[in-house]
Amino acid sequence: MIEKLELLIHLARERHFGKAAQAAGISQPTLSSAVKSLEDQFGIVIVERGSRFRGFTPEGERILAWARQLTADVRAMHEELQVSRRGLSGALNIGCIPTALSAMTEITLPFRHAFRDVRFHIQSLTSNQILQKLTDLDLDIGLSYLDSEPLGRFRGIPLYEERYALLLRPNGPFETRETVTWQEVGQLPLCQLSPDMQNRRLIDRHLREASADATCDLESNSMFVLYSHVRTGAWASIMPIRFTEQFDSPGGLRAIPLVEPDVRHSVGLILPDRDIQTPMVSQFIKAAEKAFAGEPAAARGTR
Repeated sequence: MIEKLELLIHLARERHFGKAAQAAGISQPTLSSAVKSLEDQFGIVIVERGSRFRGFTPEGERILAWARQLTADVRAMHEELQVSRRGLSGALNIGCIPTALSAMTEITLPFRHAFRDVRFHIQSLTSNQILQKLTDLDLDIGLSYLDSEPLGRFRGIPLYEERYALLLRPNGPFETRETVTWQEVGQLPLCQLSPDMQNRRLIDRHLREASADATCDLESNSMFVLYSHVRTGAWASIMPIRFTEQFDSPGGLRAIPLVEPDVRHSVGLILPDRDIQTPMVSQFIKAAEKAFAGEPAAARGTR
């Protein structure tokens, strides 16, 4: 039964019978037969039939929700039994927004010291991709914004507040300034993350609210692409202060805090809102909360 329910998760992820079968390592007829078997067993139609995949029926969506929950619970059970025999080991799949990637080491380093047999698979993803991959059980946990867009059926654990700075070459505009206003940023050509990134949407919103007539003529989904272009001196960029701190070295770039307003957004862990988490996720949460214990953050348990 659980194996057939897992096939529904593959089908929901791929939205295509052939690709779902390939991802599951089975033939397409085997996948179709499994779906038909579930339909006969439950006495409902799960998938809308057609020449191609057309989606799940309303009843099928409910079965899919249960499939995700049951599959996650079975995986958690297997991991807990494994931990009781061999200790914490295996792979931890993490999704992280680009602006928080530099903060990830503050968690993974102490976690690795405590659990040497755990491997990390960290993906740089948009906030929406993190939520979708958590839904599809492709991720164990995410690191993303908590206070800007609804989390739905996920739980957020705040870790730190993201504040912003203008990153630019030394000896450039605002050379003697200790702070710069959001409105003043409109004077400079900017390079920023692409619009599918929540960070970009937040920054665009704050620029509009400050009536800044900003020009962004270079976009990328990579923070390091932006950094390399700021180094040319032809662009500036608005980045989280935590990210810019790694460039505070002789000959590096200058980060000037942005004010009026002093914008702050909560960043933290995102995970499915379940009563029981896997032992690996539970330990990762503890490591993260300890790593950022001294950071200002919103109240714990954001939903």
